[in-house]
Amino acid sequence: MKQPTIYITADNIISSLGFTTKANWENIVAEQTGVECHHDTSIYPSPVWISKIKEETLKEASNGLQNPMQYSKLEQLFLLSIKDVVESAKVDTSAADTLIIIASTKGNIDLLEHKNQNKFPSNRVQLGTMAEEIQHYFNNPNTPLVVCNACISGVLAMDVAKRLLRKKKYKNIIVTGGDLVSEFTLSGFQSFKAMSDAPCKPYDKNRVGINLGEGIGTVVLSTQKPEHQEEFITLEGGASSNDANHISGPSRTGDGLFIAIDKALKDSACSSTEIDYMSMHGTATLYNDEMESKAIALANLQEVPLNSLKGYIGHTLGAAGLIESIVAIQSLKNNLLYRSLGFEELGVPVAINVIKETSAMPLRKCLKTASGFGGCNAAMVFAKSSI
Repeated sequence: MKQPTIYITADNIISSLGFTTKANWENIVAEQTGVECHHDTSIYPSPVWISKIKEETLKEASNGLQNPMQYSKLEQLFLLSIKDVVESAKVDTSAADTLIIIASTKGNIDLLEHKNQNKFPSNRVQLGTMAEEIQHYFNNPNTPLVVCNACISGVLAMDVAKRLLRKKKYKNIIVTGGDLVSEFTLSGFQSFKAMSDAPCKPYDKNRVGINLGEGIGTVVLSTQKPEHQEEFITLEGGASSNDANHISGPSRTGDGLFIAIDKALKDSACSSTEIDYMSMHGTATLYNDEMESKAIALANLQEVPLNSLKGYIGHTLGAAGLIESIVAIQSLKNNLLYRSLGFEELGVPVAINVIKETSAMPLRKCLKTASGFGGCNAAMVFAKSSI
């Protein structure tokens, strides 16, 4: 039986670079970064390079929500992002054939901080409870799915949606991912000595670590072909794997990520020679970027141009896979490869084609990857098609 085509009918990004996909894309093309040095002792005792959403911008935007003060900061961001795609794609969120999938690594973990205690019921820290708040806001009749699998959560959530749509269980699935920069996440990454004391430099020989960021990415995946469009984006296929190497260290060989890439290509009925561009995870940690270069070589993709978004908005954790997929889709739509900000000189053991200058190029298919703690890996293929 022929599998249904899966269309991306709407998308939204909220980050330090803006509250719409358009605003984020324009800032990325202009090579603007949202990563700055912050002096906020409520989340970290010393100055730290991170990407934060401006509180005043959120406060103004949340006025468009019903009873915004009933929701945490992260919940407000989820609601705003979902509201944008629902209005754009004209999705009926009250329909039984519409599902919401939420990806997050830590959810409302910031509610445990001393400054936020007693603001909300204690169970709002639970991912399931947070998801139900979002479900109820949009009057969706289905129990929301929560995907929490380290830094592949966003890509994996889209892959879960893909499987459900192929089974024809739903017509529309809203996939959203988000996380905040908090005292908890900052202290956790610092315990691994994984944070950079300057803007991060993915794949560069002088890279020293990550910059954390906060954001939301949301897409509508649908089996319904978009109307009145001559060009559209499809999710061709995806896959995940686990390298079973270490709780916090990636595979030394790149085998795990290679398996995910290989399976994603097969799931998409696509060969490596058809991939025009790759949006990689590229955290700027020593071991992650080294591992990725080896996986790229195993997949015979060394010559394919690639970039990392981390230099623009930092590592947004559960949102990363979704935000970076949306930006990759913008690259496809605009036939434009944006510079991998922070990269100057190759610093990984395998020669790969990191984009140093923003440039125009005909694009049809792109590969998106993600890797995370626990040895998890995921990959996805998007394509641009015309009527």
